[in-house]
Amino acid sequence: MNARILSQTAKRDSFSELDAAVIQPDPDLLNLLIAERAYFKAEQRGFEEGRELDDWLQAEMEVRQMQEQLSIPTPD
Repeated sequence: MNARILSQTAKRDSFSELDAAVIQPDPDLLNLLIAERAYFKAEQRGFEEGRELDDWLQAEMEVRQMQEQLSIPTPD
């Protein structure tokens, strides 16, 4: 029985290490998510000129909020 508990503990530790490796965000992926979100914002308003920066900043804020809600660390 003790061996069974130890093997389950060892497996759980290895999964924790795997989860930590998977959670690390890729800065390029975050940029892609922001760009995609900004594009959809521009599309929703008919690609009106002069609002590109507003779209980007709003999209960046939304992606960062989503990142915080999911407890994903910010890349360095």
